[in-house]
Amino acid sequence: MKVYLPLLLSLIAFPAYSQSVTPNFTTGTMTQTVTTTQTVNEVTAIERFGGETTVWNGDNVQAVDDAGASVNIIDSNTEFVVVDSALPWQLEITTRDAGVVETIDTTRTIETDSVTNTLSVFSQ
Repeated sequence: MKVYLPLLLSLIAFPAYSQSVTPNFTTGTMTQTVTTTQTVNEVTAIERFGGETTVWNGDNVQAVDDAGASVNIIDSNTEFVVVDSALPWQLEITTRDAGVVETIDTTRTIETDSVTNTLSVFSQ
C-alpha cells in the first residue's frame, strides 16, 4: 500500500499558478520593410516548317509539258512559252524547298521589384 500511495498521488493534477508580469511600456509602434526581387529568364526557340511549293504567274505565258499540252502543275519537265510574241509578256516563278521556313529565337529577362512597408501600432 505504501508503494501505491505515491503513485496514486502523482496522478492527481495540481493547479499551476503563474506570476503576473507588468509590461514596461504603454504604447509603441513597429515598422517592417520587406523588399523582394524576382527575376524571370525566358528563352523561346521557334522553328516553322513548310512543304515544297512552286507557284507561277504570268501574262501572255503558258506552261506546257514535253508533249506541248498546257499544264497547271510545274515539275522539272515544264516549259514556259510565250503565247503571242507580238505582245509584251511577264513571268514570275516562286519556289520554296521543304524544310525550315522561319526561325525565331527570343531571349528576355523580366525583373520585378516589390517593397512592402508595414506599420503596427499597439497600446496597453
